[in-house]
Amino acid sequence: MTAYEPPGDPGAGTDPAPASGRAGYDAVVLAGGAARRLGGADKPGLRVGARALLDRVLAACAGARTTVVVADPRPTPRPVTWAREDPPGGGPLAALAAGLRHTTAEHVVVLSADLPFLARPTVGRLLSALAAGDADGALLTDADGRDQPLVAAYRAPALRRELDALARDRAERAGRPDLTGLPLRRLTGALRLTRLPDAVASFDCDTWDDLATARARIREHGHVLDEWISAAKDELGIDLDVDTGILLDLARDAAHGVARPAAPLTTFLVGYAAGRAGGGPEAVAETARKAAALALRWAEEAADTAAAPTKGTPDAAPDATPDTRPDA
Repeated sequence: MTAYEPPGDPGAGTDPAPASGRAGYDAVVLAGGAARRLGGADKPGLRVGARALLDRVLAACAGARTTVVVADPRPTPRPVTWAREDPPGGGPLAALAAGLRHTTAEHVVVLSADLPFLARPTVGRLLSALAAGDADGALLTDADGRDQPLVAAYRAPALRRELDALARDRAERAGRPDLTGLPLRRLTGALRLTRLPDAVASFDCDTWDDLATARARIREHGHVLDEWISAAKDELGIDLDVDTGILLDLARDAAHGVARPAAPLTTFLVGYAAGRAGGGPEAVAETARKAAALALRWAEEAADTAAAPTKGTPDAAPDATPDTRPDA
């Protein structure tokens, strides 16, 4: 387990990386560990915020050109390439080597499948740090300053070079050129690394207490709405980033200016209209703007009606037109 600090958002202080830092990368996700501290449970399938840990990590690296998951295949929200070390359970270095064989990009993001707070801006930050210097890799460090080599971006040639060197050394010493059982530090100790502190994004779920902590945190007031929107988009197969503030303001105006049930119905109609208009953040923003203006006009009309003088107003039949008089 890496240490956890409650303050701060996932990936706090990490703006999305420039396009040059994110372009053309592959991702390798290691998801085939034994989870001994969880009693052998299916750790990648455990849920935080109603989403499997593996699915949350896959969402964080959704910008990858190719994503390789080293584990037995299972349903995932987007297509991935499956790989397996031989023999299965050979440890992180063997798994990394198996996944790396399916990648072609110069830069590779390497992630474990148990990172509940990892987000796309943090992946972009790692890639930008790697692209900005001449180091072999950029990794996160946890609250105690410990390296987290499975939350990192690496230069693929450097990984292949060192993995090949370790395999040759194993062949000379033990007569077999495999990486089974070798610790990750054998690899990272030979690389030049840039370190980025991030106590939240580096938090991983190794124990049931870790899982309980993660589940509690995403339900805190400052996180629950973003978590729910992310979960709903995954469940519905929507890959669309919109300004949720616009929709929340619209829902508020509809609820206060019209009636409370108008809030969910109006936001539904906005989504439907935006879809018919071609979808995309711009279509959502434009349809929300129109609906918000309508709700404002509705509220202003109601306010004017309530403030209008009633004394001295001639009586008229409820269905009479302005020019209709009883004696006409």
